[in-house]
Amino acid sequence: MLNCDQYLTPESLHQALQLLAQAPVGSRLLAGATDTLPWARQGRAGDASGDVHVPWIIDISRITELTGYSIDAGRVRIGAMLVLQTFLEDPVLREHLPAMPYCAIWFADDQIRRQATLVGNLVNASPAADGTPPMLALQATVEIASLAGSRVEKRRVALEDFVTGPGRTTLQRGDIVTAVECDSAAGYGGSFEKVGQRRSLVISVACAACYINPSAEHDRFEDVRLALGGIGPVPVRLHEVEDFLRGKPIDADLIAAAAALPGDRVASRTRREYRREVVRGFTQRALIDALADCGIPVEQSPRCTAHG
Repeated sequence: MLNCDQYLTPESLHQALQLLAQAPVGSRLLAGATDTLPWARQGRAGDASGDVHVPWIIDISRITELTGYSIDAGRVRIGAMLVLQTFLEDPVLREHLPAMPYCAIWFADDQIRRQATLVGNLVNASPAADGTPPMLALQATVEIASLAGSRVEKRRVALEDFVTGPGRTTLQRGDIVTAVECDSAAGYGGSFEKVGQRRSLVISVACAACYINPSAEHDRFEDVRLALGGIGPVPVRLHEVEDFLRGKPIDADLIAAAAALPGDRVASRTRREYRREVVRGFTQRALIDALADCGIPVEQSPRCTAHG
């Protein structure tokens, strides 16, 4: 059971930051709140019984300035309260972030997707968080607000620096993540791959996101963006695969060779050989599926069965 002394619903960012500055140690900030009860029940709150007391809960879901998205100068800014279901329903976001609909459809179920936020998924900092690879591949930055005296001050941190380990970020006491900003991938094909212990409401063992921009003739890799989660303490961008493919002809054998490159990046303590095979299969299939999203069919050979 989770209980609190005060449940607070600020209606502005400034008010939320003031409350957070005054909040007793152990207080909790909520956005979509889909991870709150699991956090308490699974012992992550420090009590294996699931009976957890929080001094204050500060619910930021009523702050309108944290909602929505904007696109400017080739960058997409996603507010902290934008829920994952939006990536399935909004045609503009689907155009600019073509891997995110595939990511969102894997994320839990309809009810949770309508509450769970992308930013909340990033802040949780799971090594296999679904939302991190699609953002990492697009050079995402995290926008963080804090109080400087009585004034709201914002700073930006690269996502690859923001997540420092399992459940750990660079956030300091009094910080609130207000948005994530990333490159637009309009004109790219996108894909998202995921494997877990089961298919229903699956929690990732590993996941991959890929974006590909083919040449005008659809015969070469003009640009490739690829990132993986679940193979180490933090998600990783596969620059070596991107550099290997960029500018080269689109070819099944070349894709298979590229897929073999990141196996040594697996740094997980458990099931390392399995994860290496998953990484090879994921990288290959993510590239092929992103090409298919561009209308370029490529036959997968050889097929990896470790993630089927």
